[in-house]
Parts: sequence; structure tokens; C-alpha cells
Amino acid sequence: MAVHKKKTSPSRRGMRRSHEALPAMAHAECSNCGELKRPHHICSHCGHYDGREVVGAGKALKGAVRA
Repeated sequence: MAVHKKKTSPSRRGMRRSHEALPAMAHAECSNCGELKRPHHICSHCGHYDGREVVGAGKALKGAVRA
């Protein structure tokens, strides 16, 4: 098994891992109620998507018909 000759310093290790951070999740404002929601997703607060009601307000989004 290969053994490295020099220990990688915490600084070098950190510089190598600098691009591994999770990106901030994108959010958009719902055009109907103004709540923050994920882009291209049904609003979990009012059930609207693309200017029309897809799921009744207060109902679970699980199993919602995707149209």
C-alpha cells in the first residue's frame, strides 16, 4: 500500500475542499400569496402553480397531479 511522504496540512486540505460547500437553496416569491417557495414547484402555502390552483389550499402536496 502506498504511503504518502508528507502530511497534508489543514490549510491545504481546506483549500482543496473549498468547492465542496452546499449551495444556498434558491427561492422565489409566489405570485398568488407572496410566500417564498422553490422555483418550478407548487406553493406549499396556497397550492398555486403558474397562476392557477393545482392543489386545494391546506391539502397535502404528496400525490398531487403534475400537469
